[in-house]
Amino acid sequence: MDTSTLESIPAMLADRFRTLRYDDAAQAVVVLDRRKYPFTVEYVTLRTVEEVARAIEDMTVQGGPPLAYVAGLGLAMAARDLDASAARQAVYLESVAKRLLATRPTADDLNHLIPATLKIQHEALREGVDPFRAALDYVNGQIQHGNDVSRLCGMHAARLLRDGDQILTHCIAGAAFCWMLWIAQQDGKTVEVIGCETRPYFQGARLTAASARELGVDFTLITDGMSAHLMSRGKIDKFVCAADRVTLDGHITNKVGTLTHAIAAHHFGKPFYVLGYDGPDPTTETGADIPIEERNPEEVFYARGQEGSVRTAIEGIKGVYPAFDVTPPHLVSAICTDRGIFAARAIRDYFAAPDPHTRGETA
Repeated sequence: MDTSTLESIPAMLADRFRTLRYDDAAQAVVVLDRRKYPFTVEYVTLRTVEEVARAIEDMTVQGGPPLAYVAGLGLAMAARDLDASAARQAVYLESVAKRLLATRPTADDLNHLIPATLKIQHEALREGVDPFRAALDYVNGQIQHGNDVSRLCGMHAARLLRDGDQILTHCIAGAAFCWMLWIAQQDGKTVEVIGCETRPYFQGARLTAASARELGVDFTLITDGMSAHLMSRGKIDKFVCAADRVTLDGHITNKVGTLTHAIAAHHFGKPFYVLGYDGPDPTTETGADIPIEERNPEEVFYARGQEGSVRTAIEGIKGVYPAFDVTPPHLVSAICTDRGIFAARAIRDYFAAPDPHTRGETA
C-alpha cells in the first residue's frame, strides 16, 4: 500500500489520542465515555487515581489496550507535583500501581503496561528526573506503538478475507478489526460485518456497529444467540474477533460468548480468525492460567449493564456475569498478529519472527 493511500486513512484509524489522552492544561486524564457512545459523544475528565480506577471498573473505558493506556496515564498523573522524598514517592507510586492493577484482571495489556510504567518512574526517581514526565512520555509512546501494532495486525488479517465475505464478530474487535476492514476495501474487497449485540453492555450494537458505519462497511446486527442458525444457512463465512489474552499454547480469551460462536464455527466448518495484536502473553502458559473477571451479577438485569437504566429482568432472581471465556486452540483457525499469521498451537513462533517495528514496515 503506497504512502498516498496511507495518508488518506480515516481519522478513526489515525491514532487513539482522540479517545484517550492526558490533558496538560486540565492536569487530568480525558477519556471518551464508551458507555454512552455513539448516542452521546461525551468526554470524562479524571483528575485523581481513584477516578481513573473507577472509570476502568465501571466500563467508562472499554477494550484491553485502551484500559491499559488509561491506567498508565493515571499512574503517570500520580507522580505529578509529589512533595516527598524519592523513597516515599516510590512507595506511593507502588500503591497506585497496585490499585490500578486490581481494576480488571483478565486482559494482559494492563498487567504489562503498569509494571513497565512503574519501573520507568523508579528509574527517574533514582536519576533525579521528573517521574511524571518520564512516565507520560513512555505511556504516550506505548499508545503510538499500539497504533502501529493494530495496523500491521489488520493488514495481515485482511489477507484472509475474500470479496463478498460475511464476517461474524463479537464485542469490540478494536482498531485491528477496523484496519482489517479498511485495508480489505483498499484491496477491492467488499465485505459485510454481522455483529452480535453483546449483552449486557451492547458493545456490538453500539461500538462495533458505529465503527463499521464510519468505514462505510455494511453492518447487520444479530442477537448473541443467532450465529449458529445463520451459519447453518450459509449466511456467515468467517468468524473474526480480538483476544484480551493469548496463551503460549494457543488458548484465547475474549468477551464471554466467544466460545459459543467458536464451537458453532467449528461445527459448521467456518474459519475462526483471532486478532492477536502483539502476540501471546509470555507469562501465561495455558487457558487455565487466565483469571476470569466476575462482574457484578446485577449488571445482567439491565440493558447496557448499568443500574438505573432499563431493567430487563424480574425481581427476586439470581444472575451471573463472567466477563470473559476461554476458547481452546483446536477451535482457532489462525491468530493474526503484527508479525504475521500463526497457527494457534504454533503461536510461540511469534517470538522468533522478525519484528516489523524495527524495520519500519508499513501496510
